[in-house]
Amino acid sequence: MNDMTRDAILGASRKLASNYETQDILDTSLKVNLPDRQVVYSIMDDLHKISFPGYFGTEKYLSGEAYAEGILVSLYEKLRTQIKIALVGKVAEEVLKDRAEELTIAFIQQIPKVQELLMKDVEAQLAGDPAANSKDEVILAYPGLYTIFVYRYAHILYQLEVPMLPRIMSEYAHGKTGIDINPGATIGEYFFIDHGTGIVIGETAVIGNGVKIYQGVTLGALSTRKGQALSGVKRHPTIEDDVIIYANATILGGDTVVGRNATVAGNTFVTESIPADAKVSAMMPELKVKMCRTCDKK
Repeated sequence: MNDMTRDAILGASRKLASNYETQDILDTSLKVNLPDRQVVYSIMDDLHKISFPGYFGTEKYLSGEAYAEGILVSLYEKLRTQIKIALVGKVAEEVLKDRAEELTIAFIQQIPKVQELLMKDVEAQLAGDPAANSKDEVILAYPGLYTIFVYRYAHILYQLEVPMLPRIMSEYAHGKTGIDINPGATIGEYFFIDHGTGIVIGETAVIGNGVKIYQGVTLGALSTRKGQALSGVKRHPTIEDDVIIYANATILGGDTVVGRNATVAGNTFVTESIPADAKVSAMMPELKVKMCRTCDKK
């Protein structure tokens, strides 16, 4: 390294150090670590193995109880540490350890219930997609089911008010599948996602049982211009039981309710409530076709 290079590196280092002191990024004076994303991903892998025993990982499934216990012991240690890190600065230091322990145990106690829900979601994928050949194929290959799996566990952490970890989990699934489900959304049983790419489900969306959603669907807010002032406000629609929403439909607004057993056609833009059993569609755009023999060829 020559003198010019060394001076350039030193100058940039000094400038970055100055930036760090003035920017509100991290309280470096406390030397607080942030949650480790790789460890969070590892926790998700453990949850994947325990939710679908025998499908993922290298652990042999011999005794169900022994299999589950072995994974849960590993998961407990990792999750407790990450929750404790996420809580630093948000709870008093003297109760930090106990609070992390309490939340970790509360999460673990919910795992059997979530596992049952996921098997219902597997059934929904198999029943709803004529191209699905088996439950094995759905579990191993379907991006919609993977995103639902991540959402259901992230939602438990969200309900427990654990900072950061739920969003790290959901954004990992978003990156892998192109499906964006905020962990704050409320989603019922037998949830079906077909294809899935481009789906967006907002934080305050409420989805009932037996709902089917296809690629490109948005359950969003009418406006987010007020930013943080809208935090905690119902901004996203409610979708009641047994609704079908076809590809690229957009449904917006916290007061918008799509009634039970309604159908929303593809490419439909909805900003007001739809009654139960209704079928809603947009006007087809006018098509103009010219025969090639009459076209100007250049």
